[in-house]
Amino acid sequence: MPSHTESALEAGLAALKQGNYQTAIAQLEPIATQGNGTASLQARVGLVMAYARSGELKKAIALCQTLTESQNTQVKEWANVALTHLTKKRKKPQNPDHAAADTSPAATTKPHYSSSVPSVGLQNRYVGNNGLLNSPGYTQPKEFGIYWRQAKRAKVWQPLKKPSLIPLRLLSVGTFIALFWVLKEILKSVMAAINITLVKLPYVEPLQLLYRDPSRLILAILFIAIAASPWLLDWLLAYFYGQKELSKDLLPNYSRETSRVLHRYCQQRHWPSPQLRILPIAAPIALTYGNLPRNARIVVSQGLLEQLADDEIAAIYAAQLGQITHQDFVLMSLLLLITLPIYQLYQQVAVWADKLSKGAFHWPLTITSSLLYGLWCVLTGTGLLYSRLRPYHSDRLAAEVTGNPNGLTRALLKISIGIANDVKREEQTSGLLESLNLLLPVSYQQSISLGSIAGHLNFESLLMWDSINPYRRWLTVNNTHPLIGDRIRNLCQIAQHWHIDPEVHITSQQSLSEQTLQVTHQSFLRQTAPFLGVPLGFVFAGLIWLVWQTAFALKFLNLKWIYEDLSFVTGCLLIGFSIGTVIRMNSFFPNIKQSNIHTDQQLPHLLANPSSLPIDSVPVQFVGKLLGRQGMSNFLSQDLILQSSTGLVKLHHVSWLGQPINPQDLVGRQIIVTGWFRRGATPWIDIQTIQTQSGKTINSPHPIWSIILAVAAQAWGAYIFLVG
Repeated sequence: MPSHTESALEAGLAALKQGNYQTAIAQLEPIATQGNGTASLQARVGLVMAYARSGELKKAIALCQTLTESQNTQVKEWANVALTHLTKKRKKPQNPDHAAADTSPAATTKPHYSSSVPSVGLQNRYVGNNGLLNSPGYTQPKEFGIYWRQAKRAKVWQPLKKPSLIPLRLLSVGTFIALFWVLKEILKSVMAAINITLVKLPYVEPLQLLYRDPSRLILAILFIAIAASPWLLDWLLAYFYGQKELSKDLLPNYSRETSRVLHRYCQQRHWPSPQLRILPIAAPIALTYGNLPRNARIVVSQGLLEQLADDEIAAIYAAQLGQITHQDFVLMSLLLLITLPIYQLYQQVAVWADKLSKGAFHWPLTITSSLLYGLWCVLTGTGLLYSRLRPYHSDRLAAEVTGNPNGLTRALLKISIGIANDVKREEQTSGLLESLNLLLPVSYQQSISLGSIAGHLNFESLLMWDSINPYRRWLTVNNTHPLIGDRIRNLCQIAQHWHIDPEVHITSQQSLSEQTLQVTHQSFLRQTAPFLGVPLGFVFAGLIWLVWQTAFALKFLNLKWIYEDLSFVTGCLLIGFSIGTVIRMNSFFPNIKQSNIHTDQQLPHLLANPSSLPIDSVPVQFVGKLLGRQGMSNFLSQDLILQSSTGLVKLHHVSWLGQPINPQDLVGRQIIVTGWFRRGATPWIDIQTIQTQSGKTINSPHPIWSIILAVAAQAWGAYIFLVG
């Protein structure tokens, strides 16, 4: 049994004994799905009691029924007794007087009928380590559907303490400066390239205008774009995605509360009501753009109105009002206005490349399309940090406006599930989801696995990594949104502050054991070894400079020609990066053997392990359908997803130039993926091989490219260090 399984089992059983039933469920559920071993059976017995004592009687009965079919007579005997108690108490009506008298959260989560479930010593003869439970005839528990507690909202609530908006304001300034600088450098590069080309051409002189500093021009364009963003985005979203006006008479058909929230909030602030828009798509999304409250547009999709409940729609609209209140929608509108045309151009050029697949312009168009996608990523990247901070503020305001943090919790989770379903239905990540991702309530990347795996595990288990992994925020550097688990934990704290039972039980008291923390810390150091090698290289350069200076002062050695040229520092940094990459490589790409391979049936457990880091490479072999965009729009393999029987998982592929078969050529086909599963903010698999049913194989040489990178950095660094 793997060490992390043992620790999770012990933690779950300890939480059960202490009465922390939600923590016990979160720890035990992933283990319960791991085959027929002793640990799995121990977890199932513990889950029956945890479910019953936390009020989830249907789950307790369903799981207990599977235990009655066990070939182990002792477990079967206990399960029969437990099932009798559970079914009797389910049929017995609760005293209405008592129900009316006790409306506390504790009464909601621990009904009186649960206490009669027979307890067992979880290490005793029923589930002991005697090997009797490894019977091949043991029945797996039935898969549970998505369970919503439908936790209530606050009837009366006190205003929350006002958060400081200074970090958000400072970050908005920094984001604008970063966007300005990136645009300036790109424009300067283009201008320089044009003039260099003109210089080399005969009979043509370079343009003096292109030698000027474009800073003022860029600033003027940015401010004009901000002023015109509402109307320009109206046109772009209508032209590319069919956006239309949403009638205020139609909105109450889906959510009467939303109309009341919009009217009351805008009246309190003396705002005109925001203009409402709708996108005719099935994916549940929402976004807000504009430059002033009177010019704000709140956009939702048809899928959001159809898939969310009345109060959940109101919570999402309230969150959009929060973006208007905090004014973060202004900068996000500017980013969208700049990046959306570039994204559309990338897709159009890719279409042209596909049409001219046998023509002379095929590869130039393909390269141009990939460069445009890279440009879109760079410009979008300037807003990542800002985009990750602002949802915390809008979530808080939405909870305060509606008094319904649980409604927003359900809305965020349902949006994630809806986006995952949209990816399955479309068999790719649609251009709309990717191009608008920066402004959505939940990113499509984090929805892929979380939304598709819902129903196989409860939300407490799925969100445990998001809420308690000590290095989780370091792994969101390239993410557009904060972790859903962190956001929902904040909403849970608001619910508890108002004395209402939270929809998902995530508490700040949950943490990893000291032993697990130590192991995770060591893994994180290996994970960051290439980046830690850079500052260590700088320290090494300083020591070398000090030794050379001392030797020169003592007239022992004269290397003035080297140490006076500080370029040797760059060489040391490259050498440090190379050494760190080599140190990480062995852990990052362990040998894949048949004895240590995990299958897609174990995906829920891999996602729920709260101590995992990407460096904890898990050899996997998953079977499923390859999803993603086809053709040259996926030339960089940016949209590869495996749809297994358990859920969706992102795939990372690197290729050799000129290989005859590319992964995008296999989209829509059944494949076998062998590689390394990595649990980060967005879970993914680094591909080793992709094999089709017909026997075709595509190799993805991740380790080889890592070696090439390390050797190149080492050689370059050594050259700079020696030559100076």
